[in-house]
Formats: sequence, structure tokens, C-alpha cells
Amino acid sequence: MASALTLNTGARMPIIGLGTWKSKPGEVTEAVKVAILTGYRHIDGAYAYKNEEEVGAAVHAMIDQGVVKREELFIVSKLWSTFHERPLVRGACEKTLSDLKLDYLDLYLMHNPMGFKPGEDLFPLDADGKVIPDNSSFLETWEEMEKLVDAGLVKAIGISNFNQSQIEAILNKPGLKYKPANHQIECHPYVTQEKLIDFCHSKGITVTAYSPLGSPDRPWAKPGDPSLLEDPKIRAIADKYKKTAAQILIRFHIERNVAVIPKSVKPERIKENFQVFDFKLSKEDMNTIMSFNRNWRITLLDWTKNHKDYPLNAEY
Repeated sequence: MASALTLNTGARMPIIGLGTWKSKPGEVTEAVKVAILTGYRHIDGAYAYKNEEEVGAAVHAMIDQGVVKREELFIVSKLWSTFHERPLVRGACEKTLSDLKLDYLDLYLMHNPMGFKPGEDLFPLDADGKVIPDNSSFLETWEEMEKLVDAGLVKAIGISNFNQSQIEAILNKPGLKYKPANHQIECHPYVTQEKLIDFCHSKGITVTAYSPLGSPDRPWAKPGDPSLLEDPKIRAIADKYKKTAAQILIRFHIERNVAVIPKSVKPERIKENFQVFDFKLSKEDMNTIMSFNRNWRITLLDWTKNHKDYPLNAEY
């Protein structure tokens, strides 16, 4: 089983990355250092996570100490929705590069297909609590992202939270210069995303799973929500392999040739989440885990349902 996926650019993306969503600025520098010392070479971030300066500080500390070279790392960031209008795309990427203090990103994703009203507010809402759209279309935004590749600011570009017809729209765009190299989506045993992953793979688009452990620290968690890490069926499989539930949930994606970006700021968890290359899940156990699908999403983006490009109403 490969420990990296090959992008349609020819670049290799390590199959496990450290997720940094919800990692507080005070904690994330140490988390990224521990991850790199543990062997992680893929770090997933985003402008919207508001911690890229601290992520960059950790990356530079590890490079300065000779632990790793820049070219051995695979650094991902994402274009936030308030920067979708054509004149704003390059500046948003340059801000991320300046915060990370890097010359280039290995992968830059459109964080979601919806453009929001530009401005300081990451989540511009109207009086009814619904998002205020901008005047962009994701096809125009994609054209501006293609220019970032040509300018040498990013090595590859991709998407996140798109549905199949939106991906088709990019692939069928007249004058398309670069196909998406990666699609980052919520994926775990409660939302297995079979059709969307099969579709992406059929088009040469790699997939990365976010919230692989069910994001137990999400701010909007409610009592009674299902918990992947506590699920007795997943724990039973973990016991069988003498692994933790988290390690089973991570290995589940690796078996599907899907990259996976578990988030943690705890050193012991960061290490544990990486110890998944010394076992394989049997076909029977993979089928069992796939059968837990209940199309239960953590990230529903309810406040954006009014947007013309809201992605989650489609079957996939």
C-alpha cells in the first residue's frame, strides 16, 4: 500500500497529513513540530483556520534545525470564500504564503464552491443568518487559481466540498488549463462518499478525507450526536487488530487510496495517528465499516443553503 498518492501533476502527496482546523494558535506550532518529528510530511491548513503564521513558524523551525528540507514537505492551504472574485484570488494566496513564510504551496484548494461577499468578515451573514453571496462563479475563480500555478506560487490546485456536477463543470470548462489535482471532502464511516470518491478517481482526481475521526471537538456538537471513536462496532474491530479506534478510522481511508488528515494537538495522539502502516484491514472488515454509512455529515454548511452554488443538495 503506497504511503503517498500520485497527483495528476506527477507530484507525490503523503497519504497521511496533519489537520490544523480548530488547532489554537498557541498549540498548533508545537503540534506541527511534533508531527514533523514523528514523520508526517503533509500539513493541511487554510486561511480560514486563522493559524497559518504559527504553522509556518513550526515548519521553519524544523527546516532550520535540519530535521526536514522544504522540498520534502507537502504544504496545503485553501482559498477562502470571501476571495472568490477575480481580483482577490492572487492576493489571498500571497497572504497565505506570507503568513507561512513560504515561496510556494504544494497544493492550493478552493475551500468550497461558494463565493461570499468580500470583506473582513469570514462569514458575512444577512439579518436572517444566511450567507451573503458575492458576484463570482467558481469557474471564474478556477481560472484565477490556474494563474497561480503559472506564476509559480502553487504547484497544484484542487477543490473542496464540491459535488459531482460542479466537478464536471470544471472538467468541461472551455479552455480548461489544469484539472483539479485533489478533492478534499468530509469522509468517515458515517458518510462513506462511495459515489463521489469513485467519480473523482475515475477522473484522475485524488481525494483527501477531512474529519476522519468525526471532529469530536467541533463547536456545534450536540449531546446524542453519533460518535465514531466511541462506536462499539468500530471499537470491536480495533480490539481485533490490537489498534485504537482512531487508527482503524485512519487506516479505513488508506485502504481506499484516500489521503487522510486527522487533527490533533496532543503529542501522543499525533504519534498514534501515524502508526497505521504496520497492518491492513481485511476486505470483510472494510465491507463491515462501509456498512456503517448513514449519510451523517458533521459539516452541513446550513447557513449557506440559500447560495446558488450550495453543494450538498445533490445526491453526490
